[in-house]
Amino acid sequence: MIKVMIVEDSRLARLELKSQIKHIDYLSCVSEAENIEQAIIKYNEFKPQLVFLDIDLPDGSGFDFLTQLDNPPQVIFTTAYQEFALKAFEQDAIDYLLKPFTQERLIKACERLKTTHQHESNQQSEEMMSLDSQFFVKDGHRCHLVTLADVERFEAMGNYTKVYFDQQKPLVYRTLSQIEQRLPKNNFFRVSRQNIIQLSAVKKVDLCSSGGLELTLNSNAKVEVSRRQTSLFKSMFAL
Repeated sequence: MIKVMIVEDSRLARLELKSQIKHIDYLSCVSEAENIEQAIIKYNEFKPQLVFLDIDLPDGSGFDFLTQLDNPPQVIFTTAYQEFALKAFEQDAIDYLLKPFTQERLIKACERLKTTHQHESNQQSEEMMSLDSQFFVKDGHRCHLVTLADVERFEAMGNYTKVYFDQQKPLVYRTLSQIEQRLPKNNFFRVSRQNIIQLSAVKKVDLCSSGGLELTLNSNAKVEVSRRQTSLFKSMFAL
């Protein structure tokens, strides 16, 4: 069962969509919100895997909501505006539904999600790696056999992830969230939507004006910890 949240300012539109969702047996609507502030609270409480997201909200846009999440869910946009479709797919949206949409069109969009969800579930069932685990990375005509302990960080690049090790930074065809599922939690930490760092690679920690932290890694690369993750990062090293 896939947990769903609806973010939509129109009460009638929410009722209509909930009615349509009831006829899709692998979806379960666990929450709804009418603005961004409410949506963030509900998202953190219910952890939905899919959000039906309107673009025009009272306190901003659906895109503003996504930028405030460190680990955003799968999204199907539901809107009356055609002009934001390109931007939506740049956000890796599952689909873009123009109101009013039919039950058949909704089912078609959700079938795309179902395929993605099943693929990610298979990925997550893979064995957890340890620091001495090794994996292959192809970089053009070169192949690297990388020991996980040598990886300083992973950076999200859409559906790809950049792997930083020994002054190398090739891309692998896996999302950051898929990689995160296999990493040992005591050794790696997701500092933001974009980056996972190896904790032992941190050599300096500074405060940011934004209220977050800036980490300097062994390679002298600087990575910012989001405000949401800062409190968790601090608690990991508290006495």
